[in-house]
Amino acid sequence: MRSAHYTDNVFINCPFDVAYKPLFDAMVFTVHDCGFIARCALEEEDASQVRIDKIYTIIAHCRYGIHDISRTELDENSGFPRFNMPLEFGVFLGAKKFGVAEQKRKKCLVLDKEPYRYQQFISDIAGQDIQAHNNDVETIVRVIRNWLRTASGRQTIPGGSIIWEHYQTFMRDLPQTTEELQLDAEDLIFNDYASVIARWLEKNNL
Repeated sequence: MRSAHYTDNVFINCPFDVAYKPLFDAMVFTVHDCGFIARCALEEEDASQVRIDKIYTIIAHCRYGIHDISRTELDENSGFPRFNMPLEFGVFLGAKKFGVAEQKRKKCLVLDKEPYRYQQFISDIAGQDIQAHNNDVETIVRVIRNWLRTASGRQTIPGGSIIWEHYQTFMRDLPQTTEELQLDAEDLIFNDYASVIARWLEKNNL
């Protein structure tokens, strides 16, 4: 069944750890400021549903996907790398390749922290247009904005410098905005963070 917001939904597939959080927060804000809706595995907490089934459902409801494959380091505890990001990227590509007509119109952005680094560990995607963010927040804002503008063709999306200014102001206003919503700025779950962004954008007529 098609989601009512299929053409606005953007699936975000990236690390969710503390080190990546500044990039993730900026990514979610940029998606919303461009007029889209950020979706990811963190939005679902139904213990009765298998995690991969949650991923299937969210991906099916998103025309666009952002996939950061930069996290290839070995886990300090297990000694193994985490393969969740490449797996979810593969599911997205599979939906585009083998899905019904609307799924075949999916578009995705693939991110890594350095240009061409991905060729050392996932060479099968060499035909994809991989963008580097250099672990820099401003860079990831601009890269995502430019991709959404090109992929969607929407002319209402603000320029990269404007969205970057919006994000810096949003972060300065975050304590006040969360207080208005009776939330803790230091302990926001994904759905709360998305609500805070929506509140701020509405309040600022953006």
